[in-house]
Amino acid sequence: MSSDAFKERYMLRNIQRDESDLYWPLRLEALRTHPEAFGASYEVSSQLSISEVKERIHNEPDDYILGAFTPDGMLAGMMGFKREYGLKLRHKGFIWGVYVSPAHRGNGLASQLLSEVLERGKHLETMKQINLSVVTTNSSAKRLYERHGFETYGIERNALEVGGQGYDEAHMTYFYNRSVDKNI
Repeated sequence: MSSDAFKERYMLRNIQRDESDLYWPLRLEALRTHPEAFGASYEVSSQLSISEVKERIHNEPDDYILGAFTPDGMLAGMMGFKREYGLKLRHKGFIWGVYVSPAHRGNGLASQLLSEVLERGKHLETMKQINLSVVTTNSSAKRLYERHGFETYGIERNALEVGGQGYDEAHMTYFYNRSVDKNI
């Protein structure tokens, strides 16, 4: 999809607290339909009050949920980003909660969301890397992250357990400074 065609179909912007009625159903859909892909569970998350959900939605340059909205205001996809806390960790951020509704898959939406998060990260002072975890059975997501320059630095065996079955996660990182010595 060309950039112009994408812009006609989707607008990328931060999800606002007063849009929790758009965000939360999509988040619960993600947790319910793909429990192996998220550390959070549908069972616990579905019990949260709307006020608790609103408190979890931030709109800071280094802590936000990026949404992909259709022209009619529907939320089609999302990707969370948060900078690590602590003096020795603030050079890193992490991506979480990536989900595109089935009706909007195959349009490059996840790629556009990821490109936007990476672009925003360039402008955060002292930001040097962005990390994420992806369940190893989700090969299309892993390929997407690799196409954008993420590298796997480890596999956590049995990272998540759903219904008695263990799922491995690939821990991946993206470095802004390409001169990082990979032998360290």
